[in-house]
Amino acid sequence: MFVINKDSFLLNVMTTLYKEDIIMYMSKMFIPTLREAPNDADIASHKLMIRAGLVRNLVSGVYNYLPLGIRVIENIKAIIREELDNKDAQEILCSALQPKELWEESGRWSDYGKEMFRLKDRNEREFCLGPTHEEIFTNIVRKEITSYKQLPINLYQIQTKYRDERRPRFGLLRTREFVMKDAYSFDRDEAGLDKSYKDMYDAYSRIFDRCALEWKAVLADTGAIGGTGSHQFMALSDIGESDILYCTNCDYAADREKAEFMLDTADDAEAEKPFEKIHTPNFATIEEVGKFLNEPTNKIVKSVVVRVGDRIILALIRGDRELNIVKLCNALGTIEEYIQMASESDIEAIGSVPGYIGPIGLKNAEILVDSELTHLKNFYTGANEKDYHLKNVNYGRDFTGKVVDLASASEGDKCPVCGKPMKMERGIEVGQVFKLGTKYSKPMQCNYLDENGKSNPMLMGCYGIGVTRILSAIIEQHHDDNGIIWPMSVAPYKVIVVPVNVKNEEQLNAAKQIYETIKQNGIDAILDDRDERAGVKFKDADLIGIPLRITVGKKIGEGIVEFKKRNESKINEISTDSLLEQVNKAIALN
Repeated sequence: MFVINKDSFLLNVMTTLYKEDIIMYMSKMFIPTLREAPNDADIASHKLMIRAGLVRNLVSGVYNYLPLGIRVIENIKAIIREELDNKDAQEILCSALQPKELWEESGRWSDYGKEMFRLKDRNEREFCLGPTHEEIFTNIVRKEITSYKQLPINLYQIQTKYRDERRPRFGLLRTREFVMKDAYSFDRDEAGLDKSYKDMYDAYSRIFDRCALEWKAVLADTGAIGGTGSHQFMALSDIGESDILYCTNCDYAADREKAEFMLDTADDAEAEKPFEKIHTPNFATIEEVGKFLNEPTNKIVKSVVVRVGDRIILALIRGDRELNIVKLCNALGTIEEYIQMASESDIEAIGSVPGYIGPIGLKNAEILVDSELTHLKNFYTGANEKDYHLKNVNYGRDFTGKVVDLASASEGDKCPVCGKPMKMERGIEVGQVFKLGTKYSKPMQCNYLDENGKSNPMLMGCYGIGVTRILSAIIEQHHDDNGIIWPMSVAPYKVIVVPVNVKNEEQLNAAKQIYETIKQNGIDAILDDRDERAGVKFKDADLIGIPLRITVGKKIGEGIVEFKKRNESKINEISTDSLLEQVNKAIALN
């Protein structure tokens, strides 16, 4: 119960006012809000983080975190720690500075590419700023764990990572410096790895639920991390960088880089016809050729020529499909950075001309054939001669190549599991889990002795969460025209107390007493004691997104205050006697 009494208020303040309470008066806090977002802020979360005073940009892709931003990040970290600790994971902290030698052991020093920040010390010894920590964790465990009796073990850290992104953008979603939680499990066998993977998958599910994210877990490519299997956790958002395909009939879901689809076999029964050369003057694109021939683009084969070092590769896919660069990288055993589009001289060297490339009669070129083309009959390709295409071409009869999956799945494609049409949405990657197996333990000799004294490589799992990405994703999903709407679980403060007129002693003292009582009940609160108009305070409260607002105004003499939830427009007048109960109820509901 709140009792608005000046003498008891003063006694209360004198006995309970600590240093940490003082800095939660807005007049003493550093919350630099802005009415307008900077011109280079291009998505809602970026604009609102700047306007609400959570972050400030230092240089491209690098941010400073201000007090409100730090509080949200610490709340996210607390959720992560609690859920991982519940799965018997143990926290450590590794160096961000990593020696070249460890990366050479794993074979990744030369493979990682330009995203890695590399440097030398005064003795010319080479280091990197850690973009990831597989080598470091493996090095720690191989030195300390020797027996099967010490397994399994799961270690994690929350650390700043560094990646020299080609084009930092979208605020905290693609930066050169970011906060990440990475964990690594070490097991003796596949069964142990499966259990560790499931435990972390379940922990991630709870973490993202508690952060109030709408998310999907999808099959994913393992990328530069490597391994035998992976899931990404995607926060659904129209501004997401990734497309995800999912089936509404079964549980299949995958990142578009990884997604498969059931192949169309309708052409299988069609009889093969003799191929012929046809004149297609000045029609070089798929769309132009299709229109000229009055044929759908799915009957015309798209030819993409790339160079990887000294290799020239022709990739063939159906004309209405997109070439999936990740699948191409996997087929070639390389990374995107090393793939270049072939030059005109490259194309001439393999016996073709730009715009009219086809697989028949090429020389000194590797041919990759998308698996869908093996079910397509009597299609069109370039004739390797200017202004000419070939009609009624068939794989197997007229040319061969290495058959691989090269095409990106699209909305409406058939689910590879059940055959029903798939849907496509965009998502922000907030986490990923990998089954690394022995990718790092074998080359780095991270071994254990089994019951028979035999040395075996440990089986590893890797589990990452983008802490600062979660911050952005939450704002993308929880905001309106007025500002951020923080979920209770991560809000910098759960309650803001706003005296309408700080020059009115009754209002200010009552607001302070309400604030102190809320604090004494273990609820994070902030008091807006600034000498500003009520409208300014309300706008700032909405902008920074505090879930509950208590307004102390003219009716305080009657024991009445206004109570408003940030995610609702309704304002309720309630008695101070029931205020704490209402606050606790609102917090419990969230």
